[in-house]
Amino acid sequence: MVVDKRALDSLDIFNADRYVAEGYPWQDWDVLRREAPVFWYERPDTPPFWAITKHEDILRISKDPKTFMSGHGVVAGVGAEGTPEEQAEMRRRMEEQAQATVGDGDYGDSAGGHMILNMDPPEHGVYRNLVVRNFTPRALGLLEPRIDELSGKYVDEVTKVLVDQIAEKGECDFVTDLAAKLPLAVICEMMGIPRDDWDQVFDWTNRAIGSADPEYQQENDDGGASMMGLLGYFGDLLKERRAAGGVGEDLIASLMQAEIDGKKLDDGDIISYCFLLIIAGNETTRNATTGGMLALIQHPEQRAILRNDLSLIPSAVEEMLRWASPLIHFIRVCTVDTEIRGQLVKAGQRVMMFYPSANRDEEVFPDPYTFDITRDPNDHLAFGGFGEHFCLGANLARRELQSVFRELLTRVPDLQLVGEPQRLRSLLVGGIKHMKVEYTPS
Repeated sequence: MVVDKRALDSLDIFNADRYVAEGYPWQDWDVLRREAPVFWYERPDTPPFWAITKHEDILRISKDPKTFMSGHGVVAGVGAEGTPEEQAEMRRRMEEQAQATVGDGDYGDSAGGHMILNMDPPEHGVYRNLVVRNFTPRALGLLEPRIDELSGKYVDEVTKVLVDQIAEKGECDFVTDLAAKLPLAVICEMMGIPRDDWDQVFDWTNRAIGSADPEYQQENDDGGASMMGLLGYFGDLLKERRAAGGVGEDLIASLMQAEIDGKKLDDGDIISYCFLLIIAGNETTRNATTGGMLALIQHPEQRAILRNDLSLIPSAVEEMLRWASPLIHFIRVCTVDTEIRGQLVKAGQRVMMFYPSANRDEEVFPDPYTFDITRDPNDHLAFGGFGEHFCLGANLARRELQSVFRELLTRVPDLQLVGEPQRLRSLLVGGIKHMKVEYTPS
């Protein structure tokens, strides 16, 4: 097949304004998978990168951290925008904030803020294993009743809100009244964050992830103030926990008690780990919940099948994750000249993996644009490619999603849209920030 270079050069796959107005650029990704799956993407005001759109190639890159490293940053700038220099500046500011919260304590000369997303082996594996036991299926099985309890509690609350609002105006915001509450509550519970602080933590995460969105922007702030707020908060919380003896069964206690080569973690590392956990544990699951509900509303025949057979919820959740694909991209930097599908990727060049495109790859998913809650197998990459950086909280997210949709389908089975959802302006997460719904009280 002869590739029309002019047509490829006109593709627009990394434009936050377009994502807000139209959603994901599915047709452009289709063209790239078919004609140029490894494509040098160079546009004004955008640092160039190789666009990787095929499932197989993303898996290869994800599983080869020696050739494709994460240490230079895995997202395209602050709020998924900006130049490499701006990324470096943001990491420097985060490290300074983390170090400032530590001071001259008993834990050495911390660089402050080693972010696990930006680590490579063998360092990455050591740090990941510190808390991975808290996210195993067995450990989550012990937490499942609590997750179910929280899910039921919040669905009950939003049901009451919906009934009250229908009596008045018949609508409610699914995102702010439900989808945002469960994942935040669960990760805060797991980390041992006091309940009185949850609203502030939620506000910081909104502003940090949505820094490119006008709704969450603050004057003269590129998202850094919220990141600094979170880092400073965890620094203060860590000091309080140390003063209280550092005991407990939560994730922060696990990090405080952990050792590497007989030495406890630097406080700066713990602070940065907490930052990652609260962002990942909140945003991704919230957007998957909203995207999954939207898919069910838009495919009523699939929702009817699921309502009649709740045993399909696990497979339905996997399809929701594939369909919504909340994570848009991660970046790796090539360490040596290498070939991908015949294209020479030079050392120092960036490769950007587009996970939603991989989740529509025709070679992996038959009829990929059909939403099918019984799809099997379903080897989606909604949690990122497998390998070193596979999502640490994937098991937890699955538990939460299964729990919340079981409750929704049981208690409020006929949710319907009121108007169009409002999308988050971001190039990192495909989020919906507002989605008004209504239902008929039973």
